Amino acid sequence: MLNASVKTDSWKQRKIHLDEIERYMQSDRDFIDDAALTRAIAANRNPDSLRIREIIAKSLAIETLNIDEAAALLNVSDPELLDEMEAAAGQIKRKVYDNRIVTFAPLYLSNYCVNNCRYCGFRLENKKIRRMTLSMDEIRRETEVLCGDIGHKRLIVVYGEHPVSDIDYMVESIRTIYDVAVPARQGIGRIRRVNVNAAPLCVEDLKRLHAVGIGTFQVFQETYHHATYARLHPADTIKGNYRWRLYCMHRAFDAGVDDFGIGALFGLADWRFEVLGLLAHTHELERAVGIGPHTISFPRLEPAKNTPFLQDSRLRVAEADFRKAVTVLRLAVPYTGMILTARESAETRRALLPLGITQVDASSRIGVGAYANPAVDNSQDNRQQFVLGDLRSLEEVIRELAEEGTITSFCTAGYRCGRTGKRIMDLLRSGKEGKFCKLNAVLTFREWLDDFAAPETASAAEPVIQKEIKEIEQEQPGMVKTFKEYYRRIADGERDLYL
Repeated sequence: MLNASVKTDSWKQRKIHLDEIERYMQSDRDFIDDAALTRAIAANRNPDSLRIREIIAKSLAIETLNIDEAAALLNVSDPELLDEMEAAAGQIKRKVYDNRIVTFAPLYLSNYCVNNCRYCGFRLENKKIRRMTLSMDEIRRETEVLCGDIGHKRLIVVYGEHPVSDIDYMVESIRTIYDVAVPARQGIGRIRRVNVNAAPLCVEDLKRLHAVGIGTFQVFQETYHHATYARLHPADTIKGNYRWRLYCMHRAFDAGVDDFGIGALFGLADWRFEVLGLLAHTHELERAVGIGPHTISFPRLEPAKNTPFLQDSRLRVAEADFRKAVTVLRLAVPYTGMILTARESAETRRALLPLGITQVDASSRIGVGAYANPAVDNSQDNRQQFVLGDLRSLEEVIRELAEEGTITSFCTAGYRCGRTGKRIMDLLRSGKEGKFCKLNAVLTFREWLDDFAAPETASAAEPVIQKEIKEIEQEQPGMVKTFKEYYRRIADGERDLYL
């Protein structure tokens, strides 16, 4: 045990490269100015309706808002204006991303962690958690369930920060996932895009992730409030370094990763401050690397085994406040994808989807090894980081979306066609990306329905597909011939065709 502890300490000392923080800083301060963000919230109280409608118009033009504009939206209390903001949020989503929801599944590969975050079930001091790191054979079995039984095409893989799940393990595990192919009803089930949620990495390690073919690289700041961050993340841990985390996406871009996601954990500090922190991070990325975040996530704190910090009800973000946060984020960064996870209840997710959500997970199991072990209790398992709120299957979610007229997309074409980085930002801002998305959403949905859907789900989905095809015929006549040829080939059993 002593040798293991010494090795871990040595590993921790090598993780942070101070030069890979300092090279991106413009002064001795980082780009999150707590006092300025707090002042903006106070200075924009009681905004008048004319100003709010001007801000909404700017959002509808797919322009990133400034801090004061977002702060004004955060201060809106008039029900009529709130309704207008929500309507605009939905309109923006349809303009940029069309009538679709992208689905994915989380895959937790290890819950070992050297950090000691007070709110996290995986924290080092939590002795009630059963620690596990999946072997490559176990990863294959998990992936076979995800792509062969459920039909997922896109994963977000999650790693703790620990030597057992360092970059060598990450690269090998991603290769293993991509290698899995399982016969489906007509075609072959496989994962086409692996997104990564992990601890901040150095440039050299990020280059290795880029080389193995990842999709989006996610690192969440947790909280942008400096004092709160310091209080929750002990200074003697890797995660105690606020700036190592804050500048991770700058390093990712330099490593060739131009598709990244940011996020904050709502419930650690004032939720309004976190909204502005996410926007300030967006501004910095737009300034420094020329592109903003492909996705923004806004998970709320959820219960976790043996984590008393979460029992403080003062930390909870109320439903009405969370609804406003989602609305303002959609208006503030109108081009970004917005991820609403199964942390939230099914009821909350139904209520928030119309406000501009673009991605949800389903059939989610977050215990390490839980997909291949159906006996694991997915609500109280001692191998998982927190408790899920929405335990519905992918099939249930798809059927409900179809009944409401929304198409489910399994598209991963953008990554493989080079529609990432600045290229996708330009396409998103212009509304052109949504056109590609509609074509590929229909093609991939046809695949999933033919390979995995129960009869009642297929029945609910067919009118949605036909409606989307009619819109393609009307809106994209130049693409109709190729699209219909691909659609026919997929119906005949061919797979993974995209435009």
